[in-house]
Amino acid sequence: MSIIWDKLAQCQDSIIDIFDQHCDEIEEPGLSDFNQPDNGWINRVWANSDVRRAHIDVVDARATKGLWMMHVCVFPVLNNDGPVYGFDVIAGKNKMTGAFHDFSPTLDTHHPMVDDYRQLVDYFVPKKQRELPQWATNIFTDKMLAAGNVNSHEEADEIIKIALDNLQMYFDVIGEYTKDSIDIDAVKHAQNYYCANQQQNPHTPRVMKTLGLPEDKVDIFCRDMLFPKI
Repeated sequence: MSIIWDKLAQCQDSIIDIFDQHCDEIEEPGLSDFNQPDNGWINRVWANSDVRRAHIDVVDARATKGLWMMHVCVFPVLNNDGPVYGFDVIAGKNKMTGAFHDFSPTLDTHHPMVDDYRQLVDYFVPKKQRELPQWATNIFTDKMLAAGNVNSHEEADEIIKIALDNLQMYFDVIGEYTKDSIDIDAVKHAQNYYCANQQQNPHTPRVMKTLGLPEDKVDIFCRDMLFPKI
């Protein structure tokens, strides 16, 4: 039994519930090849009039590798200058080896939602702060939650609570910033810049291959499905 894994499985269910509450699930071309829940790989996408892509990716290799990984990312529609929501976790049986959460700005580093995010997470300081590489500092805020070696249940609970509360807030507020006056080309460029930097992360494909996923599928997935450019 792993309390950390149980908490994260509940978090996964809560994220899917929030997506179902606010969006309709959609079938992206080609994504079904990577949605294999019987094999421990979940990939599902939702959308609504304010969010063009709400994606959850879970690799459950607890039985084979002793690891569990989740990636969650929400992009607003192109006539919305709101931030990108992100939450990523990788966990062994007794700890989260990494947990990352941010409201990453697109056009405005002081967008109201980004500044609200900064205030909401300001009180929380991880016991072990993960240092970020250049590709990450290019796109994440100065208040990105980046925690390592999370082995206390209290800290794990707090990280999960922050991520879930902020996801609910994101959907409650994001529609306020869908406007005809938004520069769609600028938002498209900003979201593609976010994806281009995320694609530089060498750890994601490496970990997914370590978890036993087919190398050819992982390469295609990380290029075309995890952070697809528009």
